[in-house]
Amino acid sequence: MATIQALGMIETRGLVALFEASDAMLKAASVDMLGWRKVGRGMVTSFIVGDVAAVKSAVAAGEAAAAKVGEVVAVHIIPRPHDELSGLYPDRSRAKKGAGK
Repeated sequence: MATIQALGMIETRGLVALFEASDAMLKAASVDMLGWRKVGRGMVTSFIVGDVAAVKSAVAAGEAAAAKVGEVVAVHIIPRPHDELSGLYPDRSRAKKGAGK
């Protein structure tokens, strides 16, 4: 995987809030979605990548949108994540097929 400029994550309680957050993030800035993961106990996390400014803007929009329809558990942005973290990202090939794990 190519070097990622910034990684943004939003964790919500419930899938509806995650869909709302992800939709808002993708519409707010030029970012790409890596996918999402089930965390457990109803919590799910969406992962986006892009340049630092775009990820910051997208995550802010996603957080606000998700908070209107559900519970935002955590929000985090990592500028220039270490390449070794790529093993923790959702598998994009599976995400495109609709799998969330």
